[in-house]
Amino acid sequence: MTIANSTDFMVENAVCDFPSTPEEERRIVSELTTESEDNLKEGNLYFVISKRWYTRWEKYVEQPTTNGGCESPRPGPIENSDIIEDTSDDPQLRRLLVEGEHYVLVPQQVWNRLAEWYSGGPPIPRKLICQGFYTRSYSVEVYPLCLLLTDARDDSITAIRLGKQASIKELYDKVCAMTEVSQEKARIWDYFGKRKGQLLDPSSNKSLEESSLHMDQDILLEVDGSSSSQYAMSSAGNELALVPLEPSRSLVTIAGGPTLSNGHSTTSKFSLFPRITSEDDGCDSLSILGKGERGGLAGLSNLGNTCFMNSALQCLAHTPPIIEYFLQDYSEDINRDNPLGMCGELAIAFGELLKKLWSSGRNAVAPRSFKTKLARFAPQFSGYNQHDSQELLAFLLDGLHEDLNKVKRKPYIELKDSDSRPDDEVAEELWNYHKARNDSVIVNVCQGQYKSTLICPVCGKISITFDPFMYLSLPLPSTLTRQITVTLFYCDGSHLPMQYTVTVPKYGSCRDLITALGTACCLTNDESLLLAEIYDHKVFRYFENPLESLNLIKDDEHIVAYRMKQMQKGSGKAKLEILHGGQERAVLESVRGRDVKLFGTPFVTYVNTERLSGPDIDAVISGFLSPLHRVQASSKIHNGVENGHLPDADTVEASGSISSPDTEIEDACDRELSFRIFLTDERGLDFKPLKSDSSLKPGIVTRVLVEWNENEHENYDSSYLCDLPEVHKTSFSAKKTRQEAISLFSCLEAFLAEEPLGPDDMWFCPGCKEHRQANKKLDLWKLPDILVFHLKRFTYSRYLKNKIETFVDFPINDLDLSKYVKNKNGQSYLYELYAVSNHYGGLGGGHYTAYAKLIDDNKWHHFDDSHVSSVNESEIKNSAAYVLFYRRVGSKTETQSAEVSMADMD
Repeated sequence: MTIANSTDFMVENAVCDFPSTPEEERRIVSELTTESEDNLKEGNLYFVISKRWYTRWEKYVEQPTTNGGCESPRPGPIENSDIIEDTSDDPQLRRLLVEGEHYVLVPQQVWNRLAEWYSGGPPIPRKLICQGFYTRSYSVEVYPLCLLLTDARDDSITAIRLGKQASIKELYDKVCAMTEVSQEKARIWDYFGKRKGQLLDPSSNKSLEESSLHMDQDILLEVDGSSSSQYAMSSAGNELALVPLEPSRSLVTIAGGPTLSNGHSTTSKFSLFPRITSEDDGCDSLSILGKGERGGLAGLSNLGNTCFMNSALQCLAHTPPIIEYFLQDYSEDINRDNPLGMCGELAIAFGELLKKLWSSGRNAVAPRSFKTKLARFAPQFSGYNQHDSQELLAFLLDGLHEDLNKVKRKPYIELKDSDSRPDDEVAEELWNYHKARNDSVIVNVCQGQYKSTLICPVCGKISITFDPFMYLSLPLPSTLTRQITVTLFYCDGSHLPMQYTVTVPKYGSCRDLITALGTACCLTNDESLLLAEIYDHKVFRYFENPLESLNLIKDDEHIVAYRMKQMQKGSGKAKLEILHGGQERAVLESVRGRDVKLFGTPFVTYVNTERLSGPDIDAVISGFLSPLHRVQASSKIHNGVENGHLPDADTVEASGSISSPDTEIEDACDRELSFRIFLTDERGLDFKPLKSDSSLKPGIVTRVLVEWNENEHENYDSSYLCDLPEVHKTSFSAKKTRQEAISLFSCLEAFLAEEPLGPDDMWFCPGCKEHRQANKKLDLWKLPDILVFHLKRFTYSRYLKNKIETFVDFPINDLDLSKYVKNKNGQSYLYELYAVSNHYGGLGGGHYTAYAKLIDDNKWHHFDDSHVSSVNESEIKNSAAYVLFYRRVGSKTETQSAEVSMADMD
C-alpha cells in the first residue's frame, strides 16, 4: 500500500492552537471517533499510532485540572519510530506487533486532528476491510499482503505489497507498472516453495486471499518467451492457454477415491489415491505410500504465525475416529443447506488436508487452501497474527459438525418440564432431543453431557438442566488467588507503619484489595485507603480506579496504603506528597549538582486546598512523624541550627528558584519543626524553601521535601520508612516442581465446584420472579469417546492479558474419571492420552507445537510446524501443555484404531 507524503496529513511549520483544556481535547477526539464508528464502510482509512505515545496523550487528556494546573504534561510530537522498521517514504510496521500492546488504531478524522495539534509521525494509514461469509464484519488490515516477486529475467526479488482483498488483475497492474512490462507479455505464477504452480489469470477478479496467496509468499514473473520448458503452447496457438505436459489432476471424489465414468465412486473403505499434482499445498504428489512408508508423520508448513492452527490440526489429524471418517467417502453427509454451516466447504477443505497429511509420507504439507477457507468463514483467524489454538479448535469442531450434520431439517421440539422426574430420565430425554437436531461424527465421538444445578439464594428454588459439551475448560485452582503484602501508613500518626498480607482474587480488581486490606486493619466507615506504588523513594503511580486490574501489581513491586479520614464533600482537596532527602549532604548543597539523595517512603495525604499554608504542611508532617519519636522531644528541636550556627551562606547557593539564600534559609528554619522543608517539582529537580507565612495554591498534587540531617536521625527512627517489603517474595527454593504441581483432577474438581454466578451473569429465578446471583454446580453426566480438556492458562481483563505457567500433572495411560460421573450406567470411564497442544512463551511472541501418538505403533512424535521428530513418553508432561486429547479405553474408538493405519491401504 503506497502511503502518501506526510504533508497530506499534517500541518507543517504552522502554529496550532490547542484546545483550552485536556478535557476539551479529549471531547473533540471522542466525538470524532464516535462519528467515524457510526459511518463504517469498506475503504475507510485508519492510522496506526505507537501505544507508547498514545498512552502519554491519554494520561494528559484524562487527568482532571484543578486551579488551572495539570499533573501530566502535554506529550510532544507523535512518535512512531518504535513500531516501524525504517523511516522511508513507505514505512513498514515491525512484524508481530499486537494491537493495544504496541499500537492503537484511530480513524482518519482523529489522526488529522492529532497531526494538526502535535505534528510528528510518520503517518501509517491502513484500510478498513469487510470480511466474513454469513456475518460480515469490519476490520483494519494492519499488515497488507507482502508477496516476493522473482523476475525470471534476472532472478531479482522485489517486495510487492497489496491488500489481501486486492484482485489478481490489480496484482498484474502493479507488477507491470513496477517492472515496465506490458500485460500482454507478462505471466505471473504462484511460486510457493520456489516451485512453479498455478498460472494467475490476468483478467481475474478473484482476490489474492481467495487465490491462496499468503504473507511473504513467492510469485514468479515471466516475460514473453521466458516460460519454463515444462509448459507448452496449446495447439490452438493461444499463448494464454498454457497446459501442463504432465497429466492433469484426475477427478477425485470428496473422499479421495477415483471417480468412475458413470460418476459413482468406488466403495472401498480406504480409497486409493491417484497420482495427482499438488494444487497448492506444497506436496509433490498425493500418491499412495510405498511399502514400508508410514502415514501421519507429515508436518504442516507455517504460513506466517499459523503455528496455533498447525498444532490444533495435528491433534485432530491423529484422532482415530476423525481419521477413519475423513479417509473414506463422506460426501452423502455434507449438509450444504445448513444456515449454521459453511456450505460444506470447511468440511471438504479439512478432509482434503487430512488426506494429504496421511498420504505424503514425511513431506511437509502447506495448508494454504484450508487457511483460505478458514479466513473466509472465520475472519477472526485471518491475517498473520498469533491466535489461540483452543479457540481455533472450538470453531473447527463446531463448523465441521454443522457442515456434516445429517439432520437436513431440524424438527421443532418443545422441551418438557422435569416435574421432579428422575435425573436419568430427564437427561436421556434431553440427549435424545439434542441428537434429533444434531447428528454428525463430531457429536457422536466428541460431545458429552453435564448436569447444571442452579439454586436461588433467596427462595431456595432449584433448577436442573442437562446440556451438551464439546470440551471441558478447566481452571487452574492454584492460581485463583494470590497474596499481596502492603505497608499501611497512618496519616494521623496514631500508629507506626504496619505490614499486612492479604489474600485476593488473582485476577480481581483494586476494589478487592482495598476491601481485604480494610477488613484486616479494621477500617471504619469514615476512613478511606489510598493505594500507591513506591519506586526510587517516590510515588510511581496511584491505584485510584477501583476497577483497575490487580494484574498491574507485580510480585517485585512495593505497594503502600495511606489510611486517612474521609474529607467533607464539596471541599477542595489535593494530594500532598512528602519526600525524604538530604541523608548524605544538605539539600541546597545537592541542588547545585542536581543529585539530591532521597530515602525512605514518601508520606501522602489529602489536604484542604481552601486553607493550605506552610503551618498546615508542618502539622501534617508532624502527625506523620509523631510515632517515629525515639524520645519525647521539645516542640522546637535545634531550629535548623547546626553546631550552634546557621550554615554559611556560600555553602547554600541555590538554583535559579532560590534567589536569596540567607533570608530563605532563615525562613526555612523558622519553623515549629526542626526539619527544613522545601517545595519541589514532579521530577525533584527544583527546590524552594517553604516559608512559614506561605499561602499555597496547589494543583492536584503539592510536593515537598523534608531534609533529614544527623540530628533528625537521632531523634526519629527513620528505619520504619525504609526497606518496604515486596508484594510477594518468592525464594529460589519455592519454585514449583512436578511433585508440588497441581493435578488434572484438582483442575476438574475446581471446574465442578459450586460457586456463585457473577454479577453480570444473573439468573432469573422463576420463584422470586427476579434476577438472582444464584449458586451454580456442574456435574459430569455423559462422557464422549474423545474427551478434550482445555487448561485455562490465558486470562484476560480490561487492562491486561496474562499467561499461567503452572505445571499441571496429567495422567497419560490411566485417567479414571469414574468417581466424577454421576450417571452410573456401567460404562467404562478409563481414558488414555493421545495428543497434546502445547504453548510456549508469552502471549505476544509465543509458539504452539503438538505431541501426538501414532495409535498403531504406540509411539509419540513432536510436531513443530513442518518439523516432525520422535519423542519419549516421559517428555510429554510439561508446563506448556494447553489442550489435552484423551480417548476412551476399551471403546469402539480403540478397536478401530488399527484399521486407520495407512499401511492397510494397499
